[in-house]
Amino acid sequence: MKILILGSGGREYSIARAISNEEEEHELFFQPGNGATSALGTNLNIKDYNDLAEFAKTNAIKLTIVGPEAPLVDGVVDIFKSKGLTIFGPSKEAAQLEGSKVYMKNFLAKYNIPTARYIETSSIEDAFKFTDTLTAPIVVKADGLCGGKGVIIAQNHDEAKVAISEMLSGKSFGDAGLKVIVEEFLDGYELSMFAVCDGEDYILLPAAQDHKRLLNNDEGPNTGGMGAYAPTPLVDEELYQKVKDRIIRPTLDGMQKEGAPFEGVLFIGIMVVNGEPITLEFNVRFGDPECEILMPLMTSSVSDMFLKASTNRLSEIKVEFSKQYAVGVVMASANYPYSSSTPAEIIVDESHHEEINDFTHISYAGVSEEDGVLYADGGRVLVCVGLGDSIKQARDRAYMRCGQVHFAGKKLRTDIAYQAL
Repeated sequence: MKILILGSGGREYSIARAISNEEEEHELFFQPGNGATSALGTNLNIKDYNDLAEFAKTNAIKLTIVGPEAPLVDGVVDIFKSKGLTIFGPSKEAAQLEGSKVYMKNFLAKYNIPTARYIETSSIEDAFKFTDTLTAPIVVKADGLCGGKGVIIAQNHDEAKVAISEMLSGKSFGDAGLKVIVEEFLDGYELSMFAVCDGEDYILLPAAQDHKRLLNNDEGPNTGGMGAYAPTPLVDEELYQKVKDRIIRPTLDGMQKEGAPFEGVLFIGIMVVNGEPITLEFNVRFGDPECEILMPLMTSSVSDMFLKASTNRLSEIKVEFSKQYAVGVVMASANYPYSSSTPAEIIVDESHHEEINDFTHISYAGVSEEDGVLYADGGRVLVCVGLGDSIKQARDRAYMRCGQVHFAGKKLRTDIAYQAL
């Protein structure tokens, strides 16, 4: 099967890697891909979505998978479907669940899906007034897409008001922050859950935990994510059932009523407070680095799941997962997340260790390739993934693989999965 994958990160690399490992042979194309995806398929440079759809049609691409949120919010799915192409991801309208935090919060309220108390406004006076009714810490969110960094957890009222002022003035996030959400801070533990949806049916994947902060002990600035593990022992069958009944089912039913059936990945950021799941936010694509640990846990066909979800046939398949655990550790460039870094050659030691060879791998993200050499290009460079029969074993293996990877200024956390150990 010919498959086109949109995106250039570790998420897209891990999807391609999982598909490449299937028994059925596939031909993969990437738009734009990265320096390492060229080893798995063909990188393209077709930025216009209409031109890309024409390429897909001309080259008999059977399935297109959209990785990042920006093309979804821009309406790439609508363009491909208008040309009779099969594509995995939500429509432009359904993608507003991530594209606008205001749309998402109002949707949650309309369909009685549990979420934190909030106000959405472009008025600094109203935002300040609501802030004064809350107890610190206080959560301030920009309305639009900010690459996973548009959420500020202010430790006091003054800090919250500075964040509000900087967002509404356009200083922090430009147009993405010209409307804000101020909401109560929920005290509990955070989870990432992913439902692969076809508009009506869905498959819930194992729950994961991400590590957003740059430094050990969850200190330092927010990032796109410095590591993750799955499945987390913090979720039992009762909690899974509550998420299905109170969040996923009402969301799919609600989106149908809104005239925008949800097809694609519904990524639910959940805070568990006293055993009850509360929705923090929705995203409309796989999390990164969560995708890098979920893909290797799937033992059934990844490409078939995406194909069936794209053609409203999820009820026809059973998705199966390994009984193992996966831990992913992000390696980032020296100046991440503050500024870009000078490209640095990546050296991966040759491994003669059976455990590393059999139970670990690398998913590449911010890399370029020149004359067969990979370079760290800044941002999050790669994810070292370890598999094991326990979280500790998976984590130990992931860090063994980290020890084999070298580039100038490499930065990583050394406490990924600490919550479960």
